[in-house]
Amino acid sequence: MKPQPIQFATPADDREELARAEIYGLLAQLFVAPPDAAFHAQLRVAPTEAPTPGGFLEPAWGEVVAAARRVPPDAVAAEYDALFLGVGRAEIFLYGSFHLAGALNDRPLVELRADLRTLGLERADGVSETEDHIASVCEVMRFLIAGDDPEICNLEQQRRFFRIHLQTWAEALCAAIEAHPRADFYRAVAGFLRAFVEVETQGFDLID
Repeated sequence: MKPQPIQFATPADDREELARAEIYGLLAQLFVAPPDAAFHAQLRVAPTEAPTPGGFLEPAWGEVVAAARRVPPDAVAAEYDALFLGVGRAEIFLYGSFHLAGALNDRPLVELRADLRTLGLERADGVSETEDHIASVCEVMRFLIAGDDPEICNLEQQRRFFRIHLQTWAEALCAAIEAHPRADFYRAVAGFLRAFVEVETQGFDLID
């Protein structure tokens, strides 16, 4: 099945835009840490219909729900630690710089920080992850969709940020997770991220 591009909503009907923002927020929550018991319980009982209209996302979202029902919270936490934390060195890095430049804290992070300054955004105090962590990038996309400053939170800013800071490396991250033998719950999450990025890519292409 080919991805059906999102038809970006008009200001008068922003339900689809808010749904997009919610998906970015959900992905950020899943990647910043393993789901706690309450969040895991919500995933287990979630409807398997896609969180946003469009059948292309439904199989991938259904896999996330099925994985939550199959893998208990402690096993998900152990999987997260094994994949993304590790002892000394992570098995899979969740940082754009690594996938774009082959090293952490490299030029892609410098360029991202410059763009974030232009947007008036900066890393919150107490946050240890650098800004090119996939969760942080998804949070910025959520802000650019749902924020209330039209000078910053608009479709053109979304498209530019997405193309430079997410589309360029999301595929590599998803492939690394899906290929890892320890991945189970996060294989499903990676599949959902991949499907969503494909839909977003086609949607942004339509407004060229």
